[in-house]
Amino acid sequence: MRRLVPLVILLAFGGPMVAHADQESDRLREALRSATAQTRALEDQRAALQARAIAAEQERDRLKKQNETFRAQVKEAEQAYRRAVKDFNDRISERDEALEKWKGAYGEAASVARTKDAERTRFEGEATALKASMKACTTKNVNLARTADEIVTKYEAMNPLEKVLDHDPVFGLKRVEHQNAAQDYRDKIIEQKVNP
Repeated sequence: MRRLVPLVILLAFGGPMVAHADQESDRLREALRSATAQTRALEDQRAALQARAIAAEQERDRLKKQNETFRAQVKEAEQAYRRAVKDFNDRISERDEALEKWKGAYGEAASVARTKDAERTRFEGEATALKASMKACTTKNVNLARTADEIVTKYEAMNPLEKVLDHDPVFGLKRVEHQNAAQDYRDKIIEQKVNP
C-alpha cells in the first residue's frame, strides 16, 4: 500500500503533469524545429555571407591590382608630362637663344645697311657732282678745242711776210696786235680751265 499511495498521488497529480509534459514536449519540439530551421537559415545566410565575403575579397584584390596598375600608369604619365614640359622649355630656350642671335644679326645687318645706304647716298651725290663736272669739263674741252683750232687756223693763215713782221724786233708793226690776240686767246683758255 505504501506503493499505491504514491502511485495514486502521481496519477492524481501526474495526469495533468503528463498532459502538461506532452504539451511542453510539443512546444519544445516545435521550438527545436524552429531553432533547427533558424539554424539552417542562419547557416545558409552565413554561407551566402562567406561567399559574398570571398567575392568581396576577390573584388578587393582585383581592385587593388587595378589601383596599382593605375598608379603605375599615373606615375608614367607624370614622368612623361615632366619630360614633355622639360623638352618644351628646352625648345623655348633654344628658340629664345636663336631669336636673340637673329636680333643681333639683324641689328648688325641693319647697321651695315644704314652704313651702306649712307655710302650709296654719298657716292650718288659724288657721282652726280662728277657727272656735272664732267659735263662742264666736256663743254670747256670743246671750247678749248675751238680756241686751239682758231689759233692754229689764224697761224696757218698768216703769210710769211706777216710772220716776219709779227716777230720782227726792229719794226714790231704787228707786235701789239699779235700780243693783244695772244692775250685774248690766253683769257679764253683760262676761262675754260677746270678748277678741282
